[in-house]
Formats: sequence, C-alpha cells, structure tokens
Amino acid sequence: MPATLIVSISGVSEPTLPASIEFTGELDARLAPVSWLLPPRPREGRHRADAPLIRWLRSRLPVGDALVMHGFDHAVVPAGRSWPYRRAEFAALPSHEATLRLIAATRTLDDLGLSSEVFAPPRWLASSGTLTALRRRGFRVCADSVGIRRLNGSESLLRGRVLTPGGLTAGVRAVDGPAPESTEAWRHRGLLLLASRTARRGGLVRIDVDATELHRASTRQVLLDAIDAALDAGATPATYRLPLPTPLAA
Repeated sequence: MPATLIVSISGVSEPTLPASIEFTGELDARLAPVSWLLPPRPREGRHRADAPLIRWLRSRLPVGDALVMHGFDHAVVPAGRSWPYRRAEFAALPSHEATLRLIAATRTLDDLGLSSEVFAPPRWLASSGTLTALRRRGFRVCADSVGIRRLNGSESLLRGRVLTPGGLTAGVRAVDGPAPESTEAWRHRGLLLLASRTARRGGLVRIDVDATELHRASTRQVLLDAIDAALDAGATPATYRLPLPTPLAA
C-alpha cells in the first residue's frame, strides 16, 4: 500500500480563521486537502450559521476538504470523569451516553447547514461504547489515537499515530533513544523525521495542525516542511473522509 498523508486542522475559531485560511493556501499549492476538526459546541460560545468560520467551511467542502465532527461539547467535562479523561469527552462513555451526544452533535451541525459521517473524539480517545454508538448512528469513519477506523461494511483499521510539532500524541516520544533538553527545535526535528520515515515505509502520515499556533512563523514552517517531506517521500494526500485515495483522487 502506498503512503498516505492526511493533514487536519483543529482549534479553528473566528480569531484563528485568518491564519488558517493563509495556511490552507499553502496546502492548496501542494494539492493537499484539509480535514477540519470542528466541535459542534466549542469551548467558548456557540457557532452561528452565518459566521465567517461556518461560511468558510461550507465553501471548502465542495473543493475536496473534509468536515470531521470533533466530539460534541468542548465546554463541559463529563460528570465523574477524572484525569486523564478530563476534556476527553468520549474517552470513557458507554454506548447509550455516546449515542445521546452524537444525536445532539448531529442536530447542531444540521442547524449550521453542515453534516459529517466522520468522527474524531477530543484528544483522539474513543471508548468501545463510542465506537458502538458511531456504528449504530451510521458514521463511516472514526479517527482516534491508534489510527483510522472504517466503521461501515467490512471494518478495518489503518494504523497511524497523530503527529504534531510536539511529537506524537499520547505522550509518545518523537524519536528513539534518550532525548536531549526539550527544545522547540528538537521537537520540530522529530516531526520531520517521523513524517519522512513513515512515508518512505509506505505508512499513514497524520499531521494535526493546531490553529491557535499558526500565528507562529516557526511552527507554520516546520509543519509545511513535514508535509513536504511526506510528499517528497511519495505520500498521496487524502482526508479522513476518504482515507484510502486512488491515483485518480490525487
């Protein structure tokens, strides 16, 4: 199987939209679509159907980007949950609770003129009950900390951890061996190495971009360098909606 590159943008909001649009232009030049991780209810306030962010997302979907339902309500902590489940809304939910949240999330997106059959839980942590609820609700894909799960038909798992400028998610080190003093430059080198190495091995390269960090020129550049490294190593751009691209889709 050839290498695949999926770039997602999370943390997008009205204040971070201008930087996200600028970064998307860089990805468009590389023919790399974006998977937008949108919480139906963000941590602060609520989305409006006529807001610039929602209008922007509607304009991006017809050109090949993907909308990913990113949990439901980021403003609350699930009752009775303790660390490490704080802010990981779907990490420990039974199926009936997850189903109720998915129903509410779907209705919220409907009110915004949006819809999605793709789900990514906060902090990429999904309980087995959440996976059951997603299947019953007709979701096609769940992107979690392990990889990308195709939920309909013959189910399968495309393994691949999420890469960020801070390394791998879930506290995994970006490179093997003892780490030098934790510096931004070292973390960035780890991202480049992992993106390039995974692509050369024909793996799944998942790079998540935190929109709140895009105002930093150094972060933007290392993300673009990692994306270029994966593309140069032969990775085919894809989205979470279509995680197995065909040659024609490229």
